[in-house]
Amino acid sequence: MSPETKNDKSYFAIIALSIVLVVMSLTIYAISQSGSESGTADTISMSGYAEQQVIPDTASLNIGVVIQSATSKEASDENAAIMSAVIAELKALGLEDKEIRTSYVSVYPVYSYETTQKITGYSASNSVRVTTTNLDILGDIIDRSTASGANEVGSISFSVSDDKQKQLRADLMDEAVADASSKATTLANSLGVKITGVQTSSISESSGSRVYYEYDMVTSAKDLGTGSTPIEPGESTVSISLQVTYYIE
Repeated sequence: MSPETKNDKSYFAIIALSIVLVVMSLTIYAISQSGSESGTADTISMSGYAEQQVIPDTASLNIGVVIQSATSKEASDENAAIMSAVIAELKALGLEDKEIRTSYVSVYPVYSYETTQKITGYSASNSVRVTTTNLDILGDIIDRSTASGANEVGSISFSVSDDKQKQLRADLMDEAVADASSKATTLANSLGVKITGVQTSSISESSGSRVYYEYDMVTSAKDLGTGSTPIEPGESTVSISLQVTYYIE
């Protein structure tokens, strides 16, 4: 056999092998596309939402004492004595240790800048964060704290406790699911299809924003003898939203 004949046979063998590989690739691609299409179900997605207005059952507020004196020790000692009296009054109202948390303590020099920078005294600050579910004594907490020497009261906020949110969760869940189902059914009817099941779902919960109350120390001091400071918690929103993907045919 001549070298030319051998080269021709090798050339045709390479061409044949290339054709076989191309055909196999196209076949594999067609099978994968067919499997992908058959595995893709028709779906529609819909959101659901439910909310309820509730009266908050938890209150938090800051109660502080700020004292200025000639020395840091005098300022610290006087501040500590007043804060101890304030905390004693809070506990006398029935508050427990876990409901009273120290949030800020500081002692720093007070400067005068009339001619040159000069230390004229020291300021001592101490603040506690009070959190309680007994809203009936909230006015007494403020009044008895200020009567004991507290001169800073603020950041009063109301929220819905986790326990109360759990009580509402089941009802809100049912309402949100019903809302999504109703809207999905309406859409399916409009499209001329039928819902056959649920593919996926996701849930988002919210207790709404806190309700804040501004406490005016000056006005309250003038009205100290007129009874307990009135504090109203207002309302807060607890809600559930969800996203559901339904199978259709």
